[in-house]
Amino acid sequence: MAPRKQRVFRIVTRAADGSLRIQDYPSLEPIEKMHQQIGIEDCSTDLSLRGLPVYRGLIGPMSDGDNIIRYESPEVFETLTKEWMTKKPRRRTRTRRQQGTSQDSGS
Repeated sequence: MAPRKQRVFRIVTRAADGSLRIQDYPSLEPIEKMHQQIGIEDCSTDLSLRGLPVYRGLIGPMSDGDNIIRYESPEVFETLTKEWMTKKPRRRTRTRRQQGTSQDSGS
């Protein structure tokens, strides 16, 4: 069995200039010093998130790739969700065969 990778706890907020500010922590300890825990995650469909703390002033926990647990400020969560919702899906194009050039030369 492969050794389990260390989890990273990521906090995403807005910097003063409007850019995203991303801070990664190797444990929950520094986050617990900055934010008050108000509960635990107990209903996520991602079982790896269950039992993790929920903090006042942060949205999360949510999975952000392999072994990254993400928390966002409410403003960042709202902005990124709106961007995600308005993003148009890429259209797939199909190549159509021209009539009479069928590769099926059946009976």
